[in-house]
Formats: sequence, structure tokens, C-alpha cells
Amino acid sequence: MVTPNSVFANLKTVKDEIRETEAPEVAEPTDALGEEGPAAVEPPVEQIDEVAALTAERDRLAGEKVELQDLLIRRQAEFENFRKRSERERIEFAQYAGMELIRDLLPIADDFERALKADSASSEYRKGVELIYQRFFDLLQKAGLEPIEAEGKLFDPNLHQAVDRQETDEVEEHTVLQEYQRGYNYRGRLLRPTMVKVAVKPA
Repeated sequence: MVTPNSVFANLKTVKDEIRETEAPEVAEPTDALGEEGPAAVEPPVEQIDEVAALTAERDRLAGEKVELQDLLIRRQAEFENFRKRSERERIEFAQYAGMELIRDLLPIADDFERALKADSASSEYRKGVELIYQRFFDLLQKAGLEPIEAEGKLFDPNLHQAVDRQETDEVEEHTVLQEYQRGYNYRGRLLRPTMVKVAVKPA
């Protein structure tokens, strides 16, 4: 017959047996990588080669970019210089395009001046020549012709051409005594030097 006391006695016995039974030791998780933390897992060789190739390609493209930028800057500078030079040449051509034509017309101006210096029996004829010459000369001046003043000034080899000399003490040496043929500039550029007689000191 099972009584409460016998049940409690059996339970006590079972509990004691459980206490006395040693629990199996559970292995502590060990760090297979040691105390320094997780070990670096090396990537595959193929991945390393791919990264190296991409890095080299990046460096190559960066170098090409710098070279192209330098080339672009140089080309822009060259084009700007070419544009400025072309514009300057165009302006100079427009300014001096009529230079040769004016040069060819100078002998006509010389003929007018000689005609005005010659004696004429008719004052009306002389006045008519003067009017024609003045209109002609005004037209040349509007085109850019500039007479060079010479007589009474010191000789300037850049503007005058000495074709005769005269010894004298009356004026400073190298003074222009006489103008044989008038010289001209065209828009600031020498077109024809003035032929002159120059004073020199007596020997």
C-alpha cells in the first residue's frame, strides 16, 4: 500500500540522487584566433588581383585626365593668341591697305607743288591750280597722309634724306636748310623721307 510518507520518501531519494550526480562539463568557447581578436580572413587571390588591376586603371585614367587638362589649357592659350594676332593683322591691313595707292599718288602731288612754284602769267590759272591741289591734298590727308616738317629743323635720319650740304655759321650744324622733295608719313608710318639740304660747319 502506497502512503503519502512513502511517496515523499521516494521524492527525497530522487532529489538527492540528482544533486549527487555531477553535471557534464561544458567546454568553454575558445577563441581559435587567440587573444588579439578575430583573425583577418584573407580574400581570394583572384579578388586581390582584380583590386590591383582596378587601382592601376584608376591611376592611369587620372594621369590621362591631367594630361588632357594641360593640353586643353595650352590649346586654349594658342587659340587666344592666334585670335589676337589675326585681329591685329586685320586691323593693320585695313589701316595700311591704301598705303601703296597713296604712294603712287605722291608724284602727282609733287607735280602740283612744282606747278605752283613756277611763274605764271595768269593769276586766274594759278588760283585754279591751287584750288585743285588743295582739294586733292585734303583728300590724301583724310586717307591718312601726314606731311613731314623739315625746313629749319635738325636733321633726323629717320625722317630726312640728305642729298646736299652747305657750309655755314648762320645756323646750328645739321639744320635743314632747304627741302627738295617733301616727305610723308602714312598713319604714323614713314611713307617717304624728305630730301633735304643740311648745314655743316665750315672746314
